[in-house]
Amino acid sequence: MVEDFERCYGAVLARDARFDGWFVTAVASTGVYCRPSCPARTPLRRNVRFLPGPAAAQQAGFRACKRCRPDAAPGSPQWNTRQDVVARAVRLIGEGVVDRDGVGGLARGLGYSTRHLQRLVAAELGAGPLALARAQRAQTARMLLETTELPAATVAFAAGFRSVRQFNDTVRRVFACTPGALRRHDGAAAGVGADVVRLRLPLRPPFAADEVVAFLAARALPGVEAGGGRHFARTLSLPHGAGVAELVPEAGFVRATLQLDDLRDLTPAVQRCRRLLDLDADPEAVDARLGEDPVLGPLVRRRPGLRLPGCVDPHELAVRAVLGQQVSVQAARGLLGRLVAEHGTALAVPRATPSGPLTHRFPDAPTLAALDPGRLPLPRARARAVVALASALAASSVVLDGGTDAEAARHALRTLPGVGPWTADYVAMRGLGHPDVALPADLGIRRSLAGLGLDPDAAGVEALARAWRPWRSYAMVHLWRLPPAAARAS
Repeated sequence: MVEDFERCYGAVLARDARFDGWFVTAVASTGVYCRPSCPARTPLRRNVRFLPGPAAAQQAGFRACKRCRPDAAPGSPQWNTRQDVVARAVRLIGEGVVDRDGVGGLARGLGYSTRHLQRLVAAELGAGPLALARAQRAQTARMLLETTELPAATVAFAAGFRSVRQFNDTVRRVFACTPGALRRHDGAAAGVGADVVRLRLPLRPPFAADEVVAFLAARALPGVEAGGGRHFARTLSLPHGAGVAELVPEAGFVRATLQLDDLRDLTPAVQRCRRLLDLDADPEAVDARLGEDPVLGPLVRRRPGLRLPGCVDPHELAVRAVLGQQVSVQAARGLLGRLVAEHGTALAVPRATPSGPLTHRFPDAPTLAALDPGRLPLPRARARAVVALASALAASSVVLDGGTDAEAARHALRTLPGVGPWTADYVAMRGLGHPDVALPADLGIRRSLAGLGLDPDAAGVEALARAWRPWRSYAMVHLWRLPPAAARAS
């Protein structure tokens, strides 16, 4: 998009917030970069450059605008829809892989040499993987400075910087001020402990918040998740320890309270919450496409901004999908609740939330892989399938993360015993956030279509779904939300 100067400049003239996160506006006369919707005076055409994102702007020597905070805009929705190596690299960088494993670890995970990956990313985004990670660290540091009273040195290492000097230099370069000047003193951190961060998660309106929270709450696992009204909370298993996330949608953003064992996990925790609620989606593009369809049009107009409910851990979602095959939502919750109670990891301190207590983390793949299928509270074939899946995930013969190609994941999952096409597609849809997955064999989808007077068999669903590309996953969610609620569990 940044190659289309007229379209980008038109968005700036209109201060169109729909384009926030798609690109940034670098202004040569001021040395700052802004969101397209920045309320400041519109720069002259001759002074403007359009760049793919904050990392490219920082690489080119521009600093972030203090009025519109372009570094805090929603992420570009293209990284949700694309499956190429650059998109997968961006998703992994967002999960903090470069901070933990370096650019070399990122490249190995994607199956490329470090040099080739750097060349691919820099050619498209104007900055390499390390620059993208540095921009992300700067954003994390700003959030911590503004929402906690942590010492600056603690903020530096929690944000992923290797030294305080590097942290100070980066903050000065990106924000044109010292870390102390960035810190707010408006009481935002009052009553917040050293392990708790409160922040706002930006999004693109419209946002059908009640719908996504209701979907997640109906499937909430006792002890792991709790939801009700406009509140959803759950435990997190993060690279450096446990966490608890409480999410409350507000007008134009989601209020998040994160309690973390280790503040180095702030970046992956934020990314997982965004993925859970699909906050980087482009709802206007989805609604425009599906709203033209004679079947889905009325549903889209009834629920504008409906999101694709995601997950915080694709491994967990895959296990839940396998266990929940061919049973109701309530039955699956009961089985999963027993699995969590017997094999989950108990929190050091249980957390009380407005929607219920949180006591456990979901059992990880190595724990489940070590179980005897005969001792699980499941039908024998289903128990064997769960253990086989967990073994494949633990051994990395099946990889499910931000760097996974969705089609490759589907193929790998289908090779496992007890994992059919519905399960593999469901994991691609909700576990990997793929926006274009149809579920022609899903009982809830077929019941909804039958209720609309349409052909409910698999061939009929597939024929209808061709017109819903590239947003078939969102079409499935619209159909699931039709009464009576008959969506499959997981």
